[in-house]
Amino acid sequence: MTPLPNESASAALYRRLPAVDDLMRRPELFALEPRLPHALVMDAARSVMDDLRARIAREPAISEEDLTPGRIAAQILLRLEAGLAYSLRAVINATGVILHTNLGRAPLGEPALEHARQVSTQYSNLEYDLAAGTRGKRDVHAGRLLERVLGAESALVVNNNAAAVYLVLHTLARSGEAIVSRGELVEIGDGFRIPDIMAESGATLREVGTTNRTRLADYEHAISERTRLLMTVHPSNFSIVGFTGRPTLAELVELGRRVHLPVYEDLGSGCLVDLSPWGLKEPLAQASLAAGADVITFSGDKLLGGPQAGLIAGRRDLLERIRRNPLYRALRVDKLTLATLESTLSAILRGAFDEIPALRMIRMPAEEIERRAHSFALTLGAGYSSGELEVDVAMGESLVGGGSTPTQHLPTWLLRLASLRFSAAQIEERLRGPASGLPVIARVEADRVILDLRTVFPEQESALAAALDAALR
Repeated sequence: MTPLPNESASAALYRRLPAVDDLMRRPELFALEPRLPHALVMDAARSVMDDLRARIAREPAISEEDLTPGRIAAQILLRLEAGLAYSLRAVINATGVILHTNLGRAPLGEPALEHARQVSTQYSNLEYDLAAGTRGKRDVHAGRLLERVLGAESALVVNNNAAAVYLVLHTLARSGEAIVSRGELVEIGDGFRIPDIMAESGATLREVGTTNRTRLADYEHAISERTRLLMTVHPSNFSIVGFTGRPTLAELVELGRRVHLPVYEDLGSGCLVDLSPWGLKEPLAQASLAAGADVITFSGDKLLGGPQAGLIAGRRDLLERIRRNPLYRALRVDKLTLATLESTLSAILRGAFDEIPALRMIRMPAEEIERRAHSFALTLGAGYSSGELEVDVAMGESLVGGGSTPTQHLPTWLLRLASLRFSAAQIEERLRGPASGLPVIARVEADRVILDLRTVFPEQESALAAALDAALR
């Protein structure tokens, strides 16, 4: 198109832009009409045209080829594809962090997903008592299993552990005081802090002791007519070492009985399976109830290995008060969470720990990971000429993650990669953003890409190899 006299280059380019209605009549866009709403395609077309006008304003020397109707229609198709693609997607976790908070924490097992599929694709007895033929309660499904696993009188499920803590404090200590050790005022993730949750719940925080040492007498001296609860928080996401001390749960329980106050323990990670044979020392939720705690709370998607949820268990009278709190309905979970939690608890009750991926990964022997790592390295290295790719296998450590066992690690074997073509940082970035296939999340240390197969499902290894091959070429 020849510019008009005295016409600027930008103005000439603006005149080259086709009308949106003309673009919509092009075959490649018109063919979308049966599958996509006209308004959706029109919005994408207008968005692309707005971007082109802004680009012309910035770059008067923009190529006229970029303004042809065919090129613009192709951009509209790409815009539609990107806009309709899922943002939440599966990734390969090669970090060795089992309960990776940023990657969804505990992955769910196939039996849990199958149970969820059955109850979600059909009608279910979510709130229907089949035996009585009357309305039922949704919390009985997972609650009955929690009670059996924990040895608890009663149990409830809400949407996460922060909600569980909030609900317990709002019900049992609102307008009163909850006494807690200064050394247990933890931040539980993403800026959520126990003092903030307590303040929002209407309970007044009464701190006792010091950061590193709190005595039973500190609790006893702080008790007043406003005290409603003795609270203790398990330090699952940090560790204080050296000159430290705090009362045992049994000592707090004895004090609570003596002064007629309930004792509440927030366990955070919520371990229901003894992991000491695999080198991890984490208190069992069952032990807290056995020691006399009146109420406990913990997460469902950490060491329990289930869905995101907050579990509340303990004395029947206190749990009934919590259940009657109007906020319980606002914080309750849906049928998908209950189904996957029910399946996970059933596996724990049966001792079928391999049905729970997180527990299977924790229990995976280092020798098995070493064998897989050497086999993977051999297969990967075979596709490259000498010196083009360095792959070796070395001893390392996996992390449980998710705010659990912060000072404890699992022995593992790591794949370490270096390429002549790309730096480790470049490879890591290419793995995160592949042109096709699953993104791979890895670590970088000492200019090496580090992969830990403990958190890579065996059936993902071929996809991992393909992703690495694409990132290294």
